[in-house]
Parts: sequence; C-alpha cells; structure tokens
Amino acid sequence: MKTIFPLNQRHLADLPESVQRPSYDREKLTAGIMHIGVGGFHRSHEACYTDDLLEKTGVDNWGICGVGLREADRKIADVLKRQDYLYTLIVKHPDGKIENRVIGSIVDFMLGCENPTAVIDRMASEQTKIVSLTITEGGYNFNPATGEFDFENPDVKHDLEHPENPRTVFGYLTEALRKRRVVDLPAFTVQSCDNIQHNGDMTRKMLLAFAHAQDAALAQWIAEEVSFPNAMVDRITPVTTPEDISMLENDYGIRDEWPVTCEPFSQWVIEDKFSNDRPEWENVGAQFVPDVTPYETMKIRLLNAGHSVLGLLGSIHGHETIDSCVADPLFETYLRRFMDTEATPVLGTIKGIDLDDYKSSLIERFGNPNIKDNLARICLESSSKLPKFLIPTILDNLEQGGSTEYAALVIAAWCYYSDKGVDRHGNKLEIVDEMKAELHNAAAGTSQDKLSFLKLTPVFGNLAKNQVFTQEYASMVDELYENPDISKLMQALLFGRE
Repeated sequence: MKTIFPLNQRHLADLPESVQRPSYDREKLTAGIMHIGVGGFHRSHEACYTDDLLEKTGVDNWGICGVGLREADRKIADVLKRQDYLYTLIVKHPDGKIENRVIGSIVDFMLGCENPTAVIDRMASEQTKIVSLTITEGGYNFNPATGEFDFENPDVKHDLEHPENPRTVFGYLTEALRKRRVVDLPAFTVQSCDNIQHNGDMTRKMLLAFAHAQDAALAQWIAEEVSFPNAMVDRITPVTTPEDISMLENDYGIRDEWPVTCEPFSQWVIEDKFSNDRPEWENVGAQFVPDVTPYETMKIRLLNAGHSVLGLLGSIHGHETIDSCVADPLFETYLRRFMDTEATPVLGTIKGIDLDDYKSSLIERFGNPNIKDNLARICLESSSKLPKFLIPTILDNLEQGGSTEYAALVIAAWCYYSDKGVDRHGNKLEIVDEMKAELHNAAAGTSQDKLSFLKLTPVFGNLAKNQVFTQEYASMVDELYENPDISKLMQALLFGRE
C-alpha cells in the first residue's frame, strides 16, 4: 500500500524525487511582502515568482505573509497553517505532462477579521516593504457608472468611523501607512496583482479617495510617498478540483488539502516604480518597464478579446470549453484571423515582444486540453468585458479604415446569445451578467430594429451611429437569426461565399 504523506515541512524529504520542493532554508525567511487575497492566482503567480527567486538567489528577506480580511478566508488560513504554509503547484502542459512543485515562499498567514490590530502592526513594521493585492475587480470599491470610490458601502462607512478596526483593504492600508508616517518610517509599496487595466493607478485613486475622507494630511503624504506600480499579470489558473487533490494523493502520495493548478505559461510586466526596496523578480522572468500600458493593451486586445471571441461564437456553436474551440480548425483559424487582421494592426510595436510568437503562444495555451476553461465562465459579465476587450479595437479600426467584420460577427453572436439564450441546437446557455435584463431587452428588439442591441449605449457608446459598422452588423444579424449555425458565417468570412 502506498504511503501517504501530509504536506508539511517535516515530510518534504519524503516526497517523490519527481516533485520539486524548496531547497532554501525557510526558517531563515522574513516576510518583506504582505499579500492580501491568497487565492489560486496569487499562489500560481507572485508566490511562484518569489519561490523561483528564493531558489535562485538565496535571499532571505522576501518571504510572503498572506493576509485574509474576511471570515471566508479562514479556510485557506487553516489549510496553509496545517501545511506549514506549503502547497503544491500542479503545472499542466498541453502534451499531457504534469509537473508538481511545492511552493515555499509563503511563510505566515494572518486573519484580519480575527485580529485587525496585529495585521495593521505587521504592515506598519519596518520589515514590510510591499503590500500586494489580489482582491478581484469588486474589491476596489468603485462605482461602475462613475468610476469613483463608493462611499455608500457600509464597510467603508464603518472604516471611516473606526479606523483602528477596519473591514476593507483601504482601511487597513490607510491605518498602517498612518502608523508608519507617525514614526517616520518609509512607506511601503502598494502593488496590485489583479487583472485590471492600470491596476496601480486604480488602487492609488481609490486609496487616496478613502484616505482623504479620513485624514487629508495623511492622504497628501500617501500621494507623495507611496508608489503604486501598474502591472500586467497573466497565467491561466483554473479552480482546483477534487480530482486534482486525488491525483496528488493516488499518484504521488501527497496529501495536499488545497493545491493549485495552472498552465506552464506565465507573464508579469511591472513598472519599476517602488517606494521601498523590491525583490529582483527580473532574475526569474518578470519584465520591468517604464510604462506597462502597451503590454496591458496587447493582453487585453489579444488574450482577453480572444477568449471572448471563442466564448461567444463557441457557445452558440455548442462547444463547451476553450480547448474544444481551438481543437476545431474553423475556430482556431477564425481566432488567428481576427488577431492578425483586426487586433494587431492597431497595437503598434511593443518592446521585447514578438507579436507573431505571442499570438501563436496564445493559441497553444487556449488549446491546452488539460486546462478545461468553461465557455460559460468566459462569457460571465460580458457587458463589463467587451467594452474593454473588443470594442476599442473596433473603434480604432473604424477610425483608421481597418477591418471590423470579424469583430462584428462576435457582436452579432452576443446579440443572439443575449436574446435567445440557447445554442444552435436549442440547448440552454447559462448567462450571468449584471446587465442581463438590459442586454436581453435590447437584443429582443432586433426583430423590429436590427440595431436595437447596438443602441445599448452604456455598453456600445455611439457605435450604432457608425454606418460602416452597422451595415456589416445588420447583415450578420439577419443571417444568424435566419440560421443560427454560426459556422456558416465564420466560413463565409474566412473563405468567401460559395
């Protein structure tokens, strides 16, 4: 019978030789980084880069102290504590190869909901150089309609009245920075690792709004002393499944209560603007640049838009996952044609990036059969995604006289998707979107007004007034509603009509 070892520091030496594990002395590590939001992406990305750095350089001041602010974070806190903060990263390659490595860069975990003072004091200590974040877009507390900080949030109101006992990330950061200012300690860097365009700028704007409402003088100090580097982050990290946990136990004899799965590809482009010391992540593959904007735009208009192209077209066709779309030659060809013909011409040159190689790598990544990315997940909240991912490419091409027909079909497919809510076979599609009702009502008007969907201005702006685009779009809507076999329209665009 196979011996099963619980994952912890004591049993590291008992793990199979095929499993990479930390060779550095974790007991000597101090946590120069505190990270709020220790989910799967943080553990496959920043914590992995940091683990690589600890292995390569032997530095001992860049361990990570994880932080959870909510009661919902107690589960990951308890699991990591039982495992001495170790976890397995399961890297799944397109050819079926699986690499397992134990990550050791997290050395502690604190729960703010249990002891907010202890978390604040740790952030305020001289040891802490960076407070990094993966709190999802919703965690930044901005009003989607105005882009401004939402002071109506009950937790924000609580934090303004009780700065010593905060609930939000802004309350913690502000109070910790206040304590550093009082004792004349340099500010730490606030580093967003969320998949948000200009994530550092967003963090800065929200934190300054909160801090100004609490203490205008402190807000001024934060504005002058705290750096918020923008960064582009990328690594597909699916939700951990029971099968992943069983695989580790049955095949490798490792009992890991919460491993993380990911693809082999990883990218991190960071603006080199730090208010304090920083790790030399560039030694392990991160790219430091003066301005991250071109890299963000590249990712948004190729990777994120590419996901939406496959997600909407594939859903109507009847595909269920991204990899099944890419395994279909028609969909793979269509995606590449969209990227080459419409997305790339409006990107320009991006230093250090070969766009042809990048696009080829995207198609390989999307086609990874071991990363089952469900199309229903890809299409979640499309009303907040497409205005950032796809519509700017359409507008740029219209301005420059470029092609928009491949994107137009995606918008027509989104109209059908929102209206009918079924694929071409009549199978129901799961639609999760804050604007689901508005999208449906606008799409349902298509039979009376072909441009009804495009006239939803919170999503499309003035796109319905562009005659070039509306002619393409209306023609595609006509054909799609007459025959929802999306492959016929795709083939016509790619190869011409017979």
